[in-house]
Amino acid sequence: MPDKPRHVAAVSLPPESRVTTLYATVNLADAYSIELPSGTSADPEVLARFIFSVLPPWMNGLMKIRDTVVAGFGLKTSRQLKAVDEKNKENRVGIFKIYGKEKAELILGEDDKHLDFRLSVLYSDAAAPSSKQRLTLSTVVHCHNRLGRLYIFIVAPFHRLLVQSSMRHAARRGWPKAR
Repeated sequence: MPDKPRHVAAVSLPPESRVTTLYATVNLADAYSIELPSGTSADPEVLARFIFSVLPPWMNGLMKIRDTVVAGFGLKTSRQLKAVDEKNKENRVGIFKIYGKEKAELILGEDDKHLDFRLSVLYSDAAAPSSKQRLTLSTVVHCHNRLGRLYIFIVAPFHRLLVQSSMRHAARRGWPKAR
């Protein structure tokens, strides 16, 4: 039976995350954290694939609207992003390209002509036996031009809602167990 949904909290970018130093200038930076139940997988790639494999249904509709709008500006659509590495799916998590993986952190993202972004999926726990497992999703965005800045201005509120909702949706479904 899935664990009860947990509270998603806005937090500062974790200093141990590699995304904090990727760009000289950042046009959007945010992070959200959720407590994981004991026994949850500590593998950030497993957690990322779990979160992004099944999104709340309303998000799919929002992505269709986004794709229709951005296609007119020559930007990558989610369909194009999914098709990039169709033969080599281990290089992608959903629409996101994998840029790096360490034991506790997976770096995802995409580059386009208007902006580059990276998403950190960071698993953490303290050394004490009573410590809590946490998952933090952090996003940093670097815009290249006015179109990128306009895009971020418009989508930032939706982005924040999407990240938090995706984390709550994953918690309701029940996190993957450690192997």
